[in-house]
Amino acid sequence: MEFKAKLINIREARWFSNLTTTIIIIYSSILGLKTMMEVDGNLIIIMHIMDYFVTIYFLIEIAIKMAAEEKTSDFFKSGWNIFDFVIVIITLIPLENTTMAAVARLLRIFRVLRLITARPGLKRIIDMLMGAIPSIVDIVILMFIIFYIYAILGNFLFAGVESGLWENFLIAMLTLFRILTFEDWTDVMYEGMEVHPWSWIYFVSFVIIAAFVFFNLFIAVIIGEMEKLRDEDDTEHEEEMEKLDTILAKMDELKEEIAELKSKS
Repeated sequence: MEFKAKLINIREARWFSNLTTTIIIIYSSILGLKTMMEVDGNLIIIMHIMDYFVTIYFLIEIAIKMAAEEKTSDFFKSGWNIFDFVIVIITLIPLENTTMAAVARLLRIFRVLRLITARPGLKRIIDMLMGAIPSIVDIVILMFIIFYIYAILGNFLFAGVESGLWENFLIAMLTLFRILTFEDWTDVMYEGMEVHPWSWIYFVSFVIIAAFVFFNLFIAVIIGEMEKLRDEDDTEHEEEMEKLDTILAKMDELKEEIAELKSKS
């Protein structure tokens, strides 16, 4: 039990999380530097040493987390633990000396994803985004409807322009996406105004609806999810405080009973 308690302390320790984060950042930096400089014998040796070190460290980390659980099966009850386990197992697949060596090199990149689970703050952000997915999907569907209407209308109005930006429905959708990103969208508008001088209404209304309104809807959904998580944290904190107050009240009662017993004796 003392050994398990030590493992739990290591798993929950901030230095352990910071160590994992530091190792992942250093390893990611080496992968990035590899693309910026000429690969020679020394760099290859360093990469192999770093690969072995990171692999061994991740195995030890997973082993500590699994051993710290009351039951090994409890480790797999958390989606984040399963994510970590899968990443580690994938990078253990022996593909380096096979025809799939390129795949093995690509699999190393997935180790960078461990940075998400190494930082509690990043996990909260991902959890927040996952919780916002249903609302985001509804917004995307509504956005697609707006795109669809404007693409059909744009093809009808500007199909004859020389640039061919409205040649058919699919190209019109891509053109609208270009306008949404504000990539030279005024050039597209002026070209349309050469055909229909009043067509600025079409472009300006699309920018207002798609760019301003929908982007603000995305922000509102994310902020709402953040507030929901904060409220859940506040509720958990209040429940813990209530439990603590209950324990303190019972301790006071026990003290009074002990004092009464002493006075009677």
